Amino acid sequence: MAIRDRLRRTMMFLPGNNPSMITDAYIYGPDSVMIDLEDATSVNQKDAARFLVSEALKTIDYKTTETVVRVNGLDTPFGADDIRAVVKAGVNVVRLPKTDTPDEIIAVDKLITEVEKEIGREGETLLMAAIESATGIMNVKEIAKAGNFTYVPNTLPFVIGVYNLRGEIIPILDMRLFFNIALPASRSSELENLLILNVDEQTFGIVVDKIDKVVGVQKSAVQPPHPLFGDINVKYISGVVENNKRLYILLDVERIFSKETQEAVAHREELPSVAAVPIHIAPVDEPPATTSVAGIKNNSFVDEKKDEKPNILEQDYKFLTEALKNFKNFLVSDINKEWVQKRFGEWASTQTGKTNQLQSEKDANEFLKPFWSKSTGTWWKSDYADAIKAALPDNSAKQIVVWNPGCGNGMETYCLACLLINRYQGAKIKIYAQDVDLLGVSNAAMLTVPESEAGGWLAPFLTKNALGSYVFSPQVKDSIMFEYHDCRHANALPAIDIVFSRDLLSFFDEESLRSVLNDFDEKVKGNGVAIVGDNEKLPNSCGFIEHTEDMITIYKKQ
Repeated sequence: MAIRDRLRRTMMFLPGNNPSMITDAYIYGPDSVMIDLEDATSVNQKDAARFLVSEALKTIDYKTTETVVRVNGLDTPFGADDIRAVVKAGVNVVRLPKTDTPDEIIAVDKLITEVEKEIGREGETLLMAAIESATGIMNVKEIAKAGNFTYVPNTLPFVIGVYNLRGEIIPILDMRLFFNIALPASRSSELENLLILNVDEQTFGIVVDKIDKVVGVQKSAVQPPHPLFGDINVKYISGVVENNKRLYILLDVERIFSKETQEAVAHREELPSVAAVPIHIAPVDEPPATTSVAGIKNNSFVDEKKDEKPNILEQDYKFLTEALKNFKNFLVSDINKEWVQKRFGEWASTQTGKTNQLQSEKDANEFLKPFWSKSTGTWWKSDYADAIKAALPDNSAKQIVVWNPGCGNGMETYCLACLLINRYQGAKIKIYAQDVDLLGVSNAAMLTVPESEAGGWLAPFLTKNALGSYVFSPQVKDSIMFEYHDCRHANALPAIDIVFSRDLLSFFDEESLRSVLNDFDEKVKGNGVAIVGDNEKLPNSCGFIEHTEDMITIYKKQ
């Protein structure tokens, strides 16, 4: 049975920001799961919920259960992003909330169609509109969208055909032809915007360029047209009305259709655009002239002879940085350029008789192998834990708040929690651990420690469960809140004492990197610190000062 024809007896509603509910919903066998990104999700969690739901749709097999996502309306800052994300993720149905006017449906349908064309699955996403108000009920039939009109011969030129509107055959008029206005170029496949009118019990449709909104006004608020509209045009205007600081011109429909005119008035509105870039992060396509790289002429990648062709190594370096970006989403910037330049010198010296370029993801992985920080993605050894502990500053606060974006499988987060409990004894530790790996974050709370690691420095923080497995004590578990969240988007976090983000910043594009570094600057307290990857550096513009102790580099807030 096609999804659109299925019986929907049971629909399970789920909040869009709850990973455990979303991952397990299908096991109860509802006909549909309705994941809510609107009312059930707070404003500061909209972005996180969107990415959680998108990832869930792509990774979880809901079997025979239909997937429905209740998106935010297009009149909000979140609606368009919601629709794009869930359609690309393969949702079965997009549900539009609180639909008051048919133009909302038209706009959503257009956006869904655009996204479907981009991903090559046109016509597979269904649209469900929720009518939740009296206004919505009254406007259900007021506006329609159609593309294939039935041509009727021997009619006036401005009658472009007839259209079946819910079983009622209505004529369709093109006012541009009616008033002898030039028609804009359009594709035959494009749908037309129709305004459905009832005049003296006669229903007909008018093709319009754009449908803005449906506005209800009191008849007493309508004022007569002002002569400034001109003697010729004013007779086709029944009045003007102000609503929400906008002036609306009311056309005299009866007069228009009683007499043709050659006049028309066009109005355009331009809106300004604003952009702000608080932190500058310069991507590096080639090393600066002041850099010395092993195996390359000091102080320059470019030969001193200006009339000769560019140095081959310079070209290879540029191609390599592009390959890192394409294969691994690794952006060479101020964050990591020193390491990349040094590594390239080493790489070039070992490629005798071979190309210096990265020709595959395997090559990129090999190039980046020395980049990863010590103990990344695994249980920390005692010497590394001791080094981090020694590098952290004193803090007499009763609560230590930590942000751990890119927490991965949770091993590093648990080690960090144990270290902080030991370092700041008596203080309450609160770690916000975030990652875009839905399954990893969901399973992190149930992580067990292998016996080989249980006898070391972690031992005081471990206990055995009923199955005999080593797990972390309630004190450790209660200090961590694992969240599915993309840290490139808004974070509803309190003031931060410590940011622990190793080997993460290098994998952000320029815009995302600026956003994350702005968060570092804004959220870290005056006495707070940031720890990034062993081969990453925070630029001076971020508001942190570099400090190295016992081979551990931390960044203190200026």
